Amino acid sequence: MDIFLAFKNSVKRALSWLHADKEKRREQETENVDMSQQLEKGDIPAMIISALIVILPVALLALLILALFGWFFFVR
Repeated sequence: MDIFLAFKNSVKRALSWLHADKEKRREQETENVDMSQQLEKGDIPAMIISALIVILPVALLALLILALFGWFFFVR
């Protein structure tokens, strides 16, 4: 009989943890929704332009290195 009480307490503790985790996730989802509503009209294009400013030079540098690598081994 005592073993059932031990399992009952474990199940109760696990269910309360799951419930608390579900509440945390729900709060995080509402925070994410609030953030998307705070964006202004020009924010999305600004983020795209800033991403291109960051990513494009790195991609061009990688392409240049690959081109130099190919030129060095195949042409020379």
